[in-house]
Amino acid sequence: MLKAGPSQEEIRQHNLGTLLRHVHLGGPVSRTVLADRMGLNRSTIMALTAELTSAGLVREELPKETGRAGRPSLVVRPESDRVYVLAFDVAVDRLVAARVGLGGKILDRREAVRARAGADLDDVVEVLAGLARPIHREAAPDSVCVGVGAAYCGMIRPGDGMVRFGPNMGWVDQAFGAELGLRLGLGLPVSVGNEAHLGALAEHERGVGIGFANLVYLHGDVGVGGGIIVGGKLLDGDGGYGCELGHMIVNPYNGRPCGCGSRGCLEAEVGEQALFDAAGRASELVGHDGIRAVVDAADRGDLAAQNALDRIGDWLGIGVANLINLFNPGLVIFGGMLRDIYRGSAAQVHRRVAANGLVISREKVQLRTSALGNDVTLIGAAELAFSEILASPLEVLARTTS
Repeated sequence: MLKAGPSQEEIRQHNLGTLLRHVHLGGPVSRTVLADRMGLNRSTIMALTAELTSAGLVREELPKETGRAGRPSLVVRPESDRVYVLAFDVAVDRLVAARVGLGGKILDRREAVRARAGADLDDVVEVLAGLARPIHREAAPDSVCVGVGAAYCGMIRPGDGMVRFGPNMGWVDQAFGAELGLRLGLGLPVSVGNEAHLGALAEHERGVGIGFANLVYLHGDVGVGGGIIVGGKLLDGDGGYGCELGHMIVNPYNGRPCGCGSRGCLEAEVGEQALFDAAGRASELVGHDGIRAVVDAADRGDLAAQNALDRIGDWLGIGVANLINLFNPGLVIFGGMLRDIYRGSAAQVHRRVAANGLVISREKVQLRTSALGNDVTLIGAAELAFSEILASPLEVLARTTS
């Protein structure tokens, strides 16, 4: 039996979402360029942009002087100040809330320190809601919040935002998404994703990973998380818990104990505590500032710091070599605290990759640091929140404004 093709209405809805996604990710773009990218004629593009403009999602305006003869093509811009999401980032040491406009523009943000206090669900959602209320309240009266997204440093059950396991803070089966939604009181569900998964998507769509169909993203907080993009899509595993790269075993026989209960995991050998122990400064340093202190000391010639970074870089290089051999990525990205660790140990990482990476698999791979800096997981959370409206712009807008 032949399967019926998509209806004209389904095609129209798909094209509306595709056009809005181009404007959201790529910024201001002319109708002519949109027609080329989408393979549609200019009259169809004009009709689609007219609908999105009428809905208040985009606006059209004349471009700046082009220097060309003839009538210029109108430029389509996202309505960043009118359409926004709330985005949250829950790291081990900090809590962040932001209002992010369509197009990815961070309009307002607030941040608070998170104490390393164990299973602190109630405290976390209370602080996040407190940060978000003034951000939401101070939005323009005619603006609309179309989604809420959060990045969490743990393993997240898809669909309901349940934190199944957060090894560095002792969270097990904590209903984070539901509790945050209740505390916010906006009537919007909270979409929650693993911070490293969202970091991988953010770098792929907005950062150094643009144009790479296959990449590996390694994110350092206290431990190490990961995200893998294969063929342009996130590799998420059967239950959504894939790419726990920090728990890849690299040193099984005499490895350091890991918060997950195993030994010799990548995050145990290259994480915050491993660096401080190797540098002989475990009792005086903590967090990202501590990581940077060791890297800066190594830059100034501190031999203990240099040796520590060489040791950590060796284990990090082993992990990267394994990932290159397994996935043959075009790019490996270091984010979070690993940006600083890689900066101080890049030579050792490259030596280990050269020694243990398959020649053919590593011959074209690039090793880079995150382009989105400390906001990478926050931006990933915002993109998660925007995903529904980018799929069905008019339907989602009608639902959130009714």
